[in-house]
Amino acid sequence: MPDRAIQLVVQYDGTDFSGWQVQPETRTVQGVLEATLDRLAGGPVRVTGAGRTDAGVHASGQAAGATLAEHWTPERIRRALNQQLPHDVWIVAAHEMAPSFHARFSATRRRYRYVVGLRDDSWSPFRRRFLHPWPGPVAPDKAHLDWCAGQLLGTHVFRGFAVRGTAPDDDNHECEVHDCRWTKSDGLLTLEIEANRFLHHMVRFLVGTMLEIGAGRRSRADFTALLAAPDNDDVSPPAPASGLTLERVTYPAHLYLANR
Repeated sequence: MPDRAIQLVVQYDGTDFSGWQVQPETRTVQGVLEATLDRLAGGPVRVTGAGRTDAGVHASGQAAGATLAEHWTPERIRRALNQQLPHDVWIVAAHEMAPSFHARFSATRRRYRYVVGLRDDSWSPFRRRFLHPWPGPVAPDKAHLDWCAGQLLGTHVFRGFAVRGTAPDDDNHECEVHDCRWTKSDGLLTLEIEANRFLHHMVRFLVGTMLEIGAGRRSRADFTALLAAPDNDDVSPPAPASGLTLERVTYPAHLYLANR
């Protein structure tokens, strides 16, 4: 019986997960998905993600790939998973994909959102799981944040904003940033950033450094220097994971069998 290549669009509250990737004796999103699919399929099912979100990072549109028996249509597997997955994971959509589909290597873009709460109610336990409550009495200067965002557009080597040693030795650390912008509304500062790929901790390092510049603790010249830096020795600490959400992963339209 032939198999189906399925893309799962996954939402999760990352607070109680040790990230995406399977790890021994700790709870991860990939581990929960694989365990649930194993029970449904009656045997081991490997799940591949479009990216490896860190501990505490959320997703509203993570993409995951799995190969399943033909009787598992996309809607059938979506419904079955949602009946058995824990409360902090939800399959929002499922698509049948071409056999060549790979959740990681077929992706052309990823989009992240980072939210900073500026009001006092950001510290509420009902809100702080999904944002970074700003600790200072004065909000970061948005003009500085906008300037930093503008510098990121295009292709850059992001060694200054990545965890050292997590990429292969021959990786050039280049990322092409297609969109990057800050908005301020309803007591929130929100960064939207989309690129062909992201390095380990890259968004959180970028946000942490931009907020330091916005708060007047670092200069714009520091940001320029980090974009040309050969390592991350001078980067600011990464912004807290709670404010970060993987929003969307983009694939070529021809990989979706429904489009053929």
